[in-house]
Amino acid sequence: RVPCHLPNIQREYQKQHPDHNKTESQRFAQTMIFAIEEINRNYEILPGIKLGYKIYNHCGTMDILRAAMALVNGQKSIIHDNNCTESDTVQAILGHSGSTPTIGMAQMVGRFQIPVISHFATCGCLSNRKEFPSFFRTIPSDFYQSRALAQLVKHFGWSWVGAISSDNDYGNRGLATFMLAAQEEGVCIEYSEAFEQTGPRHEILRIVEIIKQSSSKVIMAFMTHREIKVLVSELYRHNITGLQWIGSDAWITDPSLTAIEGHSALLGAIGFTVTRAHIPGLGEHLKDVHPSHFPDSMFLRDFWEIVFDCSLNMTTEPKRKPCNGSESLRDVQNTFTDVSEFTFTNNVYKSVYAVAHALHNLLTCEESRGPFSNGSCAQPTRIQPWQVLHYLQTVNFTTEEGERVFFDGNGDSPARYELVNLQTTNPGTMDGVTVGTYDAALPKGHQFTMNNVSVIWRGRSKMIPVSVCSESCPPGTRKAVQKGKPVCCFDCVPCSDGEISNATDSIECMRCQLEYWSNKYRDSCRPKEFEFLSYEEIMGTLLALFSLLGVFLTVMTSFIFYCYRETPIVRANNSELSFLLLFSLTLCFLCSLTFIGRPSEWSCMLRHTAFGITFVLCISCVLGKTIVVLMAFRATLPASNVMKWFGPPQQRLSVLAFTLIQVLICALWLTVSPPFPYKNMKTYQEKIILECDVGSAIGFWAVLGYIGLLSLLCFVLAFLARKLPDNFNEAKFITFSMLIFCAVWITFIPAYVSSPGKFTVAVEIFAILASSFGLLFCIFAPKCFIILLRPEQNTKKHMMGKTSNDIRH
Repeated sequence: RVPCHLPNIQREYQKQHPDHNKTESQRFAQTMIFAIEEINRNYEILPGIKLGYKIYNHCGTMDILRAAMALVNGQKSIIHDNNCTESDTVQAILGHSGSTPTIGMAQMVGRFQIPVISHFATCGCLSNRKEFPSFFRTIPSDFYQSRALAQLVKHFGWSWVGAISSDNDYGNRGLATFMLAAQEEGVCIEYSEAFEQTGPRHEILRIVEIIKQSSSKVIMAFMTHREIKVLVSELYRHNITGLQWIGSDAWITDPSLTAIEGHSALLGAIGFTVTRAHIPGLGEHLKDVHPSHFPDSMFLRDFWEIVFDCSLNMTTEPKRKPCNGSESLRDVQNTFTDVSEFTFTNNVYKSVYAVAHALHNLLTCEESRGPFSNGSCAQPTRIQPWQVLHYLQTVNFTTEEGERVFFDGNGDSPARYELVNLQTTNPGTMDGVTVGTYDAALPKGHQFTMNNVSVIWRGRSKMIPVSVCSESCPPGTRKAVQKGKPVCCFDCVPCSDGEISNATDSIECMRCQLEYWSNKYRDSCRPKEFEFLSYEEIMGTLLALFSLLGVFLTVMTSFIFYCYRETPIVRANNSELSFLLLFSLTLCFLCSLTFIGRPSEWSCMLRHTAFGITFVLCISCVLGKTIVVLMAFRATLPASNVMKWFGPPQQRLSVLAFTLIQVLICALWLTVSPPFPYKNMKTYQEKIILECDVGSAIGFWAVLGYIGLLSLLCFVLAFLARKLPDNFNEAKFITFSMLIFCAVWITFIPAYVSSPGKFTVAVEIFAILASSFGLLFCIFAPKCFIILLRPEQNTKKHMMGKTSNDIRH
């Protein structure tokens, strides 16, 4: 046989870390031995080379550092094969399990560039290559677990949680990373506390009181199994229940939890653990372990005596019965031989193989193609730890179960976890049932997945518990952070008019587009309602009825005048002008109908021009009648021949001339800038007013101004003729009608300007109807009264009479 290189591989154990009671520690040690022996039998890896090992049990941090220094200094171990040689220093150290001891050991050993590989030191701080240049681990860093726990909390909708950790590097750093990741995920931490299992009891009682007073129902516990046992037992004594626990890998699958008081409170807890694996042959190896195979191992002897309650050495344990040598682990069932779930045990197995593959790659190096200076390779008989360190950084292999093993630039393994849920599978025991997975290598949003296994929550409920500071804000509201409290504590404020939120827990409301408005519930935008004066509404119907009533009364008056057209009262002051005036009044009443209904391009042009022309026609007729009264009085004076200048032809011509001027104004208005339909969105925010824009303001006011000018002229002339001596002086009635007409249109201007929306149109229609009814009643009602009810006064003699009695009539 060729001389073999015998690197020492150290394995240490720490009782302060979870899963490291004597049973677990013994299984980890035997797993390392099994892996080394398996490699030594394998001719495909390190052929002709045997690996050696040396295992240290510890009794405190100082012992760990002493053991590390002994290995660094090249302490010789016993070699039973004379054909083997041993290196001056250890080539790799496997351990320690705990983060805090590993930090001190890795910093010291790293100066000598000796690889340190841990299966359980998860502190994210160990990924710092400047401080720990030679550290590797086959368990994912807590950096990934903390972020995975934050995503887990977010996934189940828990935005208000408490956080408790062990008061050591493992707990404090893991908790700090979790809190930072939780903040990124929008999760708020109500409280964060840390304590030690060996700390004063008042610290634990203080934390219990905080949990009791808190409103969050979910607790993220980043601690070891020893701290969780203490905390849960204390909560049980204070009868604090109904909590949903989220656990780190340090305790979530620890089988010893079943033995604690009030362990049922942990039923339904969920958390991450490293991926489980099956190691072929390990189960048989563990069952065949016997103290005779390791006579110098005090550790195995203590384990054996505890399992079988016997003594291998009566001088040390005289109270126990002596072991008879027939004891076998095949006859017992405990966690040592339980091969159903290899999690952290598999990490030990991978650590050994990682060193073996690194040594294999080193020894199979081809000269002139090596990684060292001038392409050199390491000397097989004088391998240095820094050379092994180099090859460990590039190691990449796949286990028999298909798991890929490699280290990234920080010495970390791929972050893959199983999500487990503590459920009762056997009476009185809790087992972790896999309900999901997490793979940090996948794109964000796809890293966390759930399988089809049902989850049992706190109190054996199948409903996901709720833990929020404030209930979710429904659509139609937005979140307003409460002053002095975290962002997860908020009030739900309804969106303002014209704004919506169509999702739960909206941070802000969205404003609707210009032609849209929020609905009643403020969760969607709907088209704004169009407002215009329509026939369907009561106001439009009433105005239309009054307009038709005016037409009816005007037509009835025309019919009466036609029937009594030969009577003096009808013939007085030119009956043609009376009939023309009645026709124009009919048009005035009808033009008010053009203002009702949805504005269109044609209706907008028609309503203003028809109104302007018909009213000028009406006022022109009244003006003509007024002038006739004045001229008739002048004609009664001696030597007066004025009536020949204002006879019927001249009267018709004047009406035509006055009306033609308005027609020309309207034609110019329609040509330059006609009225058009307009969507008014300024008066009301919640609705659109459909109205007619006047187009040219000059044209609009020119039309109104011309009507006002004719009305004023007519009023002045009628006022001058009001005291003429006729018994039936029509100038009086024209004066009253013009007073009403002018009063209506003077008050119309401020009312028109100040009225909003459809009421603007209603005011304009009211002004048209009021002035039209004023003209109809003041001018024609007295005549109809005499025609129908006082026929004896419908004589020429009576109309020319001068008695006071006749004047009163």
